[in-house]
Amino acid sequence: MLDVSDEVRAEIGDAEAAKLLAGETVPDRFDCTSCRTPGSTEDRTSTVLFVGSETAVLAFAHAGCVPSQIVKVSEEQIQSAVQTISGEAAGSSPAEAGTAAGAAPADDRQAVLGVTCGQVLIGDQLHPAIVVEPTGPIARPGTTGGGDEFLPLLIEAGFMPVTDMGKKPAQLPGWSVLMAMGKLHAVLQPAEEGQQPTSWWQAHQPLPVTDEWRSTANKSNSVVVYAAPAGSIGQQPREDLMRDALDQAAGRGVLVAATMPLAGT
Repeated sequence: MLDVSDEVRAEIGDAEAAKLLAGETVPDRFDCTSCRTPGSTEDRTSTVLFVGSETAVLAFAHAGCVPSQIVKVSEEQIQSAVQTISGEAAGSSPAEAGTAAGAAPADDRQAVLGVTCGQVLIGDQLHPAIVVEPTGPIARPGTTGGGDEFLPLLIEAGFMPVTDMGKKPAQLPGWSVLMAMGKLHAVLQPAEEGQQPTSWWQAHQPLPVTDEWRSTANKSNSVVVYAAPAGSIGQQPREDLMRDALDQAAGRGVLVAATMPLAGT
């Protein structure tokens, strides 16, 4: 019940592919690389090979989620990418993926990060953008009570306040936006020295993007990530309305941003 595509077979070799198909190197159960729910190789299963410049890691997915294929990622990101997509990254869980930069909810309700994708005109050029907004206030880890520390935490992490929407935000070292199989999977942040990057925001299920957004992102190889406190932007149904909300948030001094490289396609 295992699918091994021709491109995966060519990468791993006929001998390893034969072992996979014979069940010698396949786990009975796995976490699907796409939907991150448990799977069993007793059912139809796809092999997904994550390939960096020096390392390749084989993972598994429900055949109904994705076909067997190769996903290219940077060498720096490869281990984190596999962990992110399989839901194994430290500090995250499928149901609550997205607490920012180690922050905690400011009340008893679990706050998660809502993400909207759209294109934003900066100067005379369109840029792919992600707008991140929590569903509630975010407190610092280890603190209790009211208050929203979402923006201060991000500024400490390197995001910069937006005062002019006509200027492209500076790139944030060590951060990246992870795409795989044409869908948005995660925003990755740097880890402790010597450790692999971890998820800052992680999609519960891969987030579809428009063809135009993906094309612009692939051309620029970067994504502008905007962030604002709960209630500042909202889920805007059109890009012009999203831009208006961003302009208003910047005017109120409650918008931060950074440019991040695109990992994957």
